[in-house]
Amino acid sequence: MDIPIGELSRQTGVKVPTIRYYEQVGLMPIPPRTSGWQRRYGAAEIARLNFIRHSRELGFEIEAIRELLTMNAHPDRSCADVDLIARRHLTEVERRIERLTALKAELSRMIGECGHGRIAECRVIAVLSDHEQCSVGTHPPAS
Repeated sequence: MDIPIGELSRQTGVKVPTIRYYEQVGLMPIPPRTSGWQRRYGAAEIARLNFIRHSRELGFEIEAIRELLTMNAHPDRSCADVDLIARRHLTEVERRIERLTALKAELSRMIGECGHGRIAECRVIAVLSDHEQCSVGTHPPAS
């Protein structure tokens, strides 16, 4: 199999600029090129890119994916390190869920206290203007 980057993109659902980015950061190997300077990919690159795409869909960071790819190259190794990476990620997901749950409760409270009157008496505007009225202890990071 010898396919160009556009076909790799179609087969994996990963956009061409993203494939190039993954090559720049070392998640994907630099592919061989034709005499016309086109990148060429094979079955191994398709499998690797699918692994990366699925890992990103699950929210793994680039560095964690790099570690997982390195470990995946040694199939006889213990999976304890892989498990540790997955557990760390699960802990972070649980933290995000806690922050989002608190955020949802605060937004629901603000909306519920709204009298649907004039802006001058708007509870949502009041809470947004005065952090002391906010019941969420920490601000979730902007994303």
